[in-house]
Amino acid sequence: MRTTVVFDVAHKAIADLNGLASVAEETSSWSYRHDRDLTGFIDGTENPSLIEAPEVTLIAEGNPGAGGTILLLQKWLHDTAAWESLPVATQENVMGRRKLDSVELEDKPHDSHVASTDQDQFGKIFRRNMPFGTVTHHGTMFVGLSADQQRLSRMLESMAGLVTGKRDALTRYTKPLTGAYYFVPSTEAIAGLAPDLATS
Repeated sequence: MRTTVVFDVAHKAIADLNGLASVAEETSSWSYRHDRDLTGFIDGTENPSLIEAPEVTLIAEGNPGAGGTILLLQKWLHDTAAWESLPVATQENVMGRRKLDSVELEDKPHDSHVASTDQDQFGKIFRRNMPFGTVTHHGTMFVGLSADQQRLSRMLESMAGLVTGKRDALTRYTKPLTGAYYFVPSTEAIAGLAPDLATS
C-alpha cells in the first residue's frame, strides 16, 4: 500500500510539473523494518515532531523563498561486509547510540555519528534515511531539510573532520556517491508559475 501511494503521488507530481521541470534521475527506496536504516539502527531519533517540523524546515515569511525549504540529498554506498563484521558494541560506539532502542550513549566517542551531527550544536533539521539498491549493492539515500542551509553545511563539515580534526566514524563504512543542495519552493510558489496546478 505504501509503495503504491508513493508511486501514485510521484507519478501525478511529474505529470503536473510537465513543462516546468523534468526528472533528471530516479532512485527507488523502501521502508526498512519500519523505522530503521540498513545499518540496523533506528533512523531520525532527533527529528522534530511533525507539528514542530515546519518551524525547522520552512523559510520564514518575509525572507526570499518563504514557505520553501533547503534540501540536502545524498546517496551513500554501504560497505555492509565491514559493518556487519563489527560487534554490536563497536557499532554502537560508531553511531553514538544503542542499537536496540536508540538511546544516546552517555560516553559516546567524539567521532561518533551522533557527536559529529549534534543538532544542539549545529541547529535542528528534519532528516530521513531511505535504503536503495539490491541485496548485493545497496546503501542510503539521505534526505535533510532545513530552513537554513548553513545548518546542513556545518554538519557535513563536522562529518568530514573540519571541525574537530576527526572524521565521522560512520564514514569508514559508507561513502558518498552523490550529493547536492536543492531549493524546494512552496506549493503556492509553484502554483504561481503554473496556475492550473492550483485547481488540479
